[in-house]
Amino acid sequence: MLITKKHVSRRTLLRGMGVSLALPLLDSMVPALVAQTNTAAQPAPRLGFVYIPHGAIMDQWTPATEGAGFEFTRILKPLEPFRDRLTVVSGLGHRAADTTAVHSLSPTTWLSGVRPKPTQGQDAFAGVTADQIAAQHIGQDTALPSLELATEDHSGLIGSCDRDYGCIYMNTLSWRTPTTPLPMEINPRAVFHRMFGDGATPEERQERIQQQRSILDAVTGQTRKLENDLGAADRSRVAEYLDSVREVERRILLAEKQGQTSGEVLESPSGIPDAHDVHTKLMFDLMTIAFQTDLTRIATFMMAREVSYRTFPMLGIAEGFHPASHHQNNADRLENLTKINTYHVSLVAHFLEKMKATQDGDGSLLDHSLILYGSGMSNSNIHNHSPLPVFIAGGAAGNLKGGRHLLYPENTPMSNLLLSILQKSGVNVESVGDSSGPLTEL
Repeated sequence: MLITKKHVSRRTLLRGMGVSLALPLLDSMVPALVAQTNTAAQPAPRLGFVYIPHGAIMDQWTPATEGAGFEFTRILKPLEPFRDRLTVVSGLGHRAADTTAVHSLSPTTWLSGVRPKPTQGQDAFAGVTADQIAAQHIGQDTALPSLELATEDHSGLIGSCDRDYGCIYMNTLSWRTPTTPLPMEINPRAVFHRMFGDGATPEERQERIQQQRSILDAVTGQTRKLENDLGAADRSRVAEYLDSVREVERRILLAEKQGQTSGEVLESPSGIPDAHDVHTKLMFDLMTIAFQTDLTRIATFMMAREVSYRTFPMLGIAEGFHPASHHQNNADRLENLTKINTYHVSLVAHFLEKMKATQDGDGSLLDHSLILYGSGMSNSNIHNHSPLPVFIAGGAAGNLKGGRHLLYPENTPMSNLLLSILQKSGVNVESVGDSSGPLTEL
């Protein structure tokens, strides 16, 4: 038998002009006649944590029946194409957030299950979050142990943002240690540079931005040399991947150009799209590329921040997000918040479609990932924390069965789901926050 399959290292990088471009998993990264469990083809777990504030209209969120074959509710309807990779989890609550400081504690406790220290000063103290627990265990072999993204920046706020709790608790989802909150990046260009490099000197970086020079042009020579050593399938995969990187960069450059030439006073700095859907989809696309190239295996994304005043003119809603969340059970305002909830889920559907369409070894990125989506609040009008709107998507490399609605007893700790997610991703920990054990049936 003639074996001609060449081997390319999973860590192959294309380098040039201060940038490093990682590659997706290729057939030629898997040596011939070597068991997949001993090669790069063994799927690496990817974890995504996507947060939305202000809860949801729960009767428009929660399926009416348990188990398989449930009917999609209005809010979850955009996810119907992903039924086989979707699990809706109901009945969970976060007791750690049960205080009057609802907006500070909802994001702080969502991934930790730990009530933070009441303080308005620099002595903040919270729980290590599930994403950072994962980063410590499965993120150390990647260039970026974790990636923290958002679309709104409130980091300039100081002092008290909610009762006895400082603004620091509202500004991030991720705590690396009890005293180390991680900043969340809202600028797609900054994320792009963090992933691929941004030049050796400030002058070089500025020159590239001014000339709108593509990062791919810097590695063209190496790309052509690499393609000569690849089979047809791998050449096609590399070409598709480079096209996706170039498209993301093109959209970032376009957003910057629009921001620089607008005659109006802009709320966001240059490089950040004015349109919320464009901004959000860019961040999701960057997450997909980071997962595809194994630059990181853990990402968090705060799609909006607590007390957000973003408006939704595309939905015909002039009222800000936070005021709209105080619906007072008014039928028109309930309808508006349902529209906002559905809109956010539709943006997640874009992300899942990208993940599903991206090949990763013997499956797709979605097959090999586990994405948690939800809020730290339930009914935003009364600021309660049970039952939380939550779903998980992906196959977790064969460890998660989709197509189900799982209903647990009221106030089952949300931390039990966090523990289950970590364990299904190969992170062998015994507890997270106030967890009482992994969820059964999951």
